[in-house]
Amino acid sequence: MHYIDVVIDNKSNNTDSFFTYAAPDEVGVGARITVPFARRKKPVDAYCVRINPAPSYDASKIKEIASYIPERSLTPEMIGTAVWMRRRYGVKYIDAIKMFTVGGKKEPAPKAHKITGQDPGYELSEEQQKAAEKICASVRAKKFGSFLIKGVTNSGKTEVYMRTAEEVLEMGRSVIVLLPEIALAEQVKRRFSERFGDSMVATLHSRLTTSAKLGEWLRIRRGEARIVVGARTSVFAPLEDIGAIIIDEEHETTYKSDHNPKYETVDIAYKRASAHNAVLVMGSATPSVASYSRADSGVYELLRMDHRIGTSTMPVIETVDMKAEIRAGNTGVISRRLAEETDKALKRGEQVILFLNRRGFSTQILCPDCGYRMTCPDCGISLTYHKAFNAAVCHYCGRKFELPERCPDCGNRFIRYTGAGTEKVEETVRELWPDAKVSRFDLDTASKTDDAGSVIEDFQKGKTDILVGTQILAKGLDFRNVGLVGIINADVSLNIPDYRSSERTFQLITQVAGRAGRAGGESRVLIQTYEPDSDVIREAASGDYESFYQSELLHRNIMNYPPFSDIIAVGFTSEDADEAMRYAESFRKRLDGLKDRPQDAEILKVKLDERRTDGRYRAGFIIKAPHGSRGGFISEYMECRDRMIAAKSDVFIDIDINPY
Repeated sequence: MHYIDVVIDNKSNNTDSFFTYAAPDEVGVGARITVPFARRKKPVDAYCVRINPAPSYDASKIKEIASYIPERSLTPEMIGTAVWMRRRYGVKYIDAIKMFTVGGKKEPAPKAHKITGQDPGYELSEEQQKAAEKICASVRAKKFGSFLIKGVTNSGKTEVYMRTAEEVLEMGRSVIVLLPEIALAEQVKRRFSERFGDSMVATLHSRLTTSAKLGEWLRIRRGEARIVVGARTSVFAPLEDIGAIIIDEEHETTYKSDHNPKYETVDIAYKRASAHNAVLVMGSATPSVASYSRADSGVYELLRMDHRIGTSTMPVIETVDMKAEIRAGNTGVISRRLAEETDKALKRGEQVILFLNRRGFSTQILCPDCGYRMTCPDCGISLTYHKAFNAAVCHYCGRKFELPERCPDCGNRFIRYTGAGTEKVEETVRELWPDAKVSRFDLDTASKTDDAGSVIEDFQKGKTDILVGTQILAKGLDFRNVGLVGIINADVSLNIPDYRSSERTFQLITQVAGRAGRAGGESRVLIQTYEPDSDVIREAASGDYESFYQSELLHRNIMNYPPFSDIIAVGFTSEDADEAMRYAESFRKRLDGLKDRPQDAEILKVKLDERRTDGRYRAGFIIKAPHGSRGGFISEYMECRDRMIAAKSDVFIDIDINPY
C-alpha cells in the first residue's frame, strides 16, 4: 500500500487540485480509479497524477481508493502532458486529462476488417527520397526530431508520410497521422488501410458514436491498432510507444481548438513526440508564418519538395479584375472569363471547381433606408441568409433566426439580401450550365461524414462536372481530372479583422489552385478579385511564398504579432455589465503594475461586448506577451481565478492563447 495524489473527475473549479488517497502498489501514475469523495453516496472517477511518498496529512485520515480500472487507465506520459497543458494554457487538470479518455461503458462487438493491406506504394522521386531518408534516419536512431516539409501541392507528401509510418512500424512503434478535417481524415485512413491493413489502422474523431469511439480507443490502448488517423483530437490517442506524429496541412486553423480546453495541436504533438523520442513531421505547400519562422531559426528542420510528381503539372494562374466586369455591365458572381473557360473545360470532359469561402445564399441582410444590419445577438457578427433553411444563420454559434418581414428599426418593408455565398453560386451555375452535374461541398452539405464522403467520391469518379465549395476544398483533397479552378471573390478573407488575414488569403488561393492539373496537361486557375494590385493576390498568383513570407514577417515584427509575441485574450463574463468591467479593469491594472512585467509587453484597453441573448456581458482585453513571458501571465490568470473561486464570485473568467 502507498499514497497517491489524484485529480477528481469533476467539472467544478473548486476541485481543480490534487487529493491524496491510499492505494495498492500496483496503482501507478495514469491509473483510472474510483474514490470516496466528499459526501457522495457512490465513489467517483479519478486519475492518479503522482505518487506521494510523504503526504502532509494525518495518515489515519487518508481514505483508500474504492476500485482500480486498468483497462481504462492512461500512461505517465499522458498525465505529464495533461499537467503541462494546465501550465501552458491555463486549463483545468481534469479538462486536460479527459482529452486522453473516452466515454461509454460497453465495448462494441469487434468489426470484421476487410482490407488486409497490399498497396506497395510507388517509386519515390528524388525530392521524396531525400525527405524520407532524413526522417527515417531519425526514426531508426529513436531520436527526437522535428521536420517541416514545404512541398508544393501534389509533390507526394503523403507517400513520404507512409514511408515514415512503414519505418516506425518496423521498429515496433506507433504512428499518429493528423488531418485538418474529418472528411479528409477518412480519405487518408483508407490509403493507410490499403497499405498496412484495416486492422492496423484506427481513427478518433467527434462524429463517431460513443460506442464506436470506445471500441477504437480500446483497440489503440491495447496495441491492436498502431496507426491512428484522425482530426486534431487524435493527437491525444492513447498510444504507449509513439515513433512518429505526422501533421498534414499544418497551416490549417482547425488545428487550434476554440472550445475548452483551448490548445494548439502542434504544441501537443511536439510535447508528446519529444517525450517518446519520436519524430514530428509537418507538411504544407503554404506553411504557417509561425512554423516557417521556426524552421528559419532551426527549431524545425526544413525539407523542400518543389516539384510535382509524375506527369502532374502546375496550373496556369491568372487574375480577373471584377471592377472591370462591373464597368462592363456584369454584376453577377461569375465573370465572363470564368464562364468562357468553364465552357471549354466541360467540352474537353474536364471537371471544374468553383471556390467561394462563404456559405449560404446572401452574406448580409440589410435595410436600404436606415442601414440596419441583421446580426447575431450573442456573437455580434452579420447573419447569413440560407435559402435551404429559409432562415438567417450565425456562422459562429450556429443559431437560426426568422427572417424579418419589416426592418426592426424603421419598419421598411423592403429588406435587401446582399453578397453571395455557395448556395447562390450553385444556383447560378445550375442556371448557366443546366446540363452539367453540379454538387456543393461546404459545412452545410458535409455535416455528416457519410454525406461528405459521397460528395468527394462522386467527384473523384467523374459523376460530378462542377463542384462548388468553401475552404474544405482547400484541405488536401486529391482530384485527378480538374482542368479549371475558379476562385470567386478572392478578397473575402483579406477583409477579415484578423492579423492573419493576408496569410489566410495566400494559403487559400494557393491550396485551392493546387487542386488543378494533377493528371497532367494544361490546367487553369482564375482568381476573381476586386483588388488585382494587392501584393498578397499577386504573390499567390505567382506562387511566390518567399516574398509573401518576408513581407508578412516584417509587418508582424513591426506590429509585435506572433511569431514575435503570444497574444493572450482574457475575458470576464457576468449578468452585470459593471461587475464584468470592474473585474476586467482590476485584473488589467494588476498586470500593468507587475514589477517583473516585461517592458515590451502590451496590455490593451478593456472592451465591453454587447449584452447577449443569455443576458450576460463579457468584458475583456488583449495581452501581447513577448516570447518567454506567457507563463508569467498565465500564472497571474490562474491566481486571479483562484481568488474569484475563494470569494465565490458569480463572474466567470476565461483565457485563450493565440486565438483565431
